[in-house]
Amino acid sequence: MIGLTSPTHIALLFLIALVLFGAKRLPEIGRSLGTGMREFKDSVTHQAVPQTTDRETVD
Repeated sequence: MIGLTSPTHIALLFLIALVLFGAKRLPEIGRSLGTGMREFKDSVTHQAVPQTTDRETVD
């Protein structure tokens, strides 16, 4: 097996998702996945930046 990045594999996965969830739910699921990924990325990015307190900036 080469990997799951070939167009045939992606089309097959999309077809399975379409059968399982239906055409109405797929955009909803994609939107919620995108929102979750964006929130996770933002939380990881904001934790990596050290935050200063007011006392540190005054000194």
